[in-house]
Amino acid sequence: QVRLAESGGGSVQSGGSLRLSCEASGFTLRYSDIGWFRQVPGKGREGIACILMNGRTTVAHSVKDRFTISRNNAKDTVYLQMDGLKPEDTGVYNCQTDCELSRIDYSSWGQGTQVTVFA
Repeated sequence: QVRLAESGGGSVQSGGSLRLSCEASGFTLRYSDIGWFRQVPGKGREGIACILMNGRTTVAHSVKDRFTISRNNAKDTVYLQMDGLKPEDTGVYNCQTDCELSRIDYSSWGQGTQVTVFA
């Protein structure tokens, strides 16, 4: 059935970079909006970036000028390029077929991919 798989996380030092991938299976990605979210331990989830079916992108103020979201529909994949990483970026990153956090059911969250940034 339809699913999204996140990958690309890891541990880096402050100022480093990572590229996360969100790959779709069971459906064609080009027909979906894709949102990236992160969950920080001891805190709730927050939206990080969004790319719509028409290609329009938005990013959260906290990661503006550091994170870039893009999509390759031929590969059914959305990317999140993260540059200039900071310790406060540490968390579990998930992708969803929606950019609005309030519309996402708790049961739909997968394991995500862990990003750890050391000072």
